[in-house]
Amino acid sequence: MLRWIATLSLCLPGWGFAADLQSHCIALAEADPQIHYASLGDGLGPDEVRLNFVGHSTYLLETATGLSAATDFTGFVGIGVTPDVVTMNRAHSSHWTANPDPAIPHILRGWGEDGAPAAHRVTVGDDEMLVRNVTTDIRSDFSGSIPDGNSIFVFEVAGLCIGHLGHLHHEPSEQQYALMGRMDVVMAPVDGGMTLPLPVMIKVLKRVRAQLVLPMHWFGGSTLQAFAAGMADTFDVEFTTDNSTIVSLRDLPRKPTVRILQPAYVDILDE
Repeated sequence: MLRWIATLSLCLPGWGFAADLQSHCIALAEADPQIHYASLGDGLGPDEVRLNFVGHSTYLLETATGLSAATDFTGFVGIGVTPDVVTMNRAHSSHWTANPDPAIPHILRGWGEDGAPAAHRVTVGDDEMLVRNVTTDIRSDFSGSIPDGNSIFVFEVAGLCIGHLGHLHHEPSEQQYALMGRMDVVMAPVDGGMTLPLPVMIKVLKRVRAQLVLPMHWFGGSTLQAFAAGMADTFDVEFTTDNSTIVSLRDLPRKPTVRILQPAYVDILDE
């Protein structure tokens, strides 16, 4: 079986990477008519997780059993893909959707109702994955801040602790660092302003010291280069042309590493 992932880049304003301008619908129409949908998780071992960078702040996590989770979900990650769990944050509309597919079993909003903080601790897939959150504040559109308006989501799966920082607007407190726990993999926004200034984000990531950092929420090559330069004294930095990476506890980088992936929708077909 060949796992085929569409190379259609997300055409969002300000994204500074080369885009394949071929229509995604045309690409599918021209494909072999015998192509049919395969399963999420194809090619993974029982202790492996595939992390697909869909774009902006959305990653799709896959396990060998086909369990999947999408972060900062805006409604679509790929043709035929319905995640088992989605997380969302409300700082901007590009991090959530008001109308998630009701077929999604677990829809986890990073903000609470009636001013109460969100509190998630959800077991998915016969105890295969635990998803929990740590709330942080976000800046208000007017002035001040909104308490507990963002969530750092933590995915405990395949023996790994995988964190997604969401739309982080301040350095976590000591209590929040403790609640996050020891991260093996962290998905981090590195835009340098809409979330945290780069020096502060770099400070956070060096404090967390995950073995693998996956950048997201970047808007051009210059931002990535500045982030990479700030991390290079402590982390190895890998610029890749891939849109996904496979991680396992046994194969984590020996030296803390920043791995930069390219965005693409996750359309999984079998030829």
